[in-house]
Amino acid sequence: MQEMGIWTLLEGCLLLANALAILNEERFLVPRRWSFQEFSGVRRNSMKGQLIGLIYAVQYMRILLMVANVVVIVVKLVSG
Repeated sequence: MQEMGIWTLLEGCLLLANALAILNEERFLVPRRWSFQEFSGVRRNSMKGQLIGLIYAVQYMRILLMVANVVVIVVKLVSG
């Protein structure tokens, strides 16, 4: 059985970031009232507001995610 190391933890975080990046606002977030426009002011400090902010931040950093995915793929190909 393989032990979980820092590399495996980083891969898991990358997979989670990829999952957040592909969420479609019109199809997924708006019907569940998770759009960014609904949260302003004090409500932004709630847990739900922080999660919505995280989703939008990850979607803003898509280019960086693509680069990270390429790096992980190349390392996996080289290391076997």
